[in-house]
Amino acid sequence: MSETLQIDRQIFIEKRKEDALHAAQSFALQMSCGIDLLQVTAATTETKAVIAAKLNRLIKRERLKGLNKHWSYDINRHIALKQAQQRILNMIATDKDAHSPMQSKTI
Repeated sequence: MSETLQIDRQIFIEKRKEDALHAAQSFALQMSCGIDLLQVTAATTETKAVIAAKLNRLIKRERLKGLNKHWSYDINRHIALKQAQQRILNMIATDKDAHSPMQSKTI
């Protein structure tokens, strides 16, 4: 019983951390580029790819600001954009895996 309780506790803590990270990324993305992460989750794969490309451009611009030591460069924004882009790319990969036909193996 105690072992099961410990496992459930660990799962709960990990879920809370994931939820907090998701909320922070969603807020940062909404504030910095006007993209709602919840709407992206429900979007089509093509729309997600367009948003990922937009994030790629924003990351490049942020990187250039950092390299040029521009006063408006913010490393936290840079990190948040990169994390959001990675989350969206993971969604795209998941969508492709879910929609790919099962290939039968021939022997």
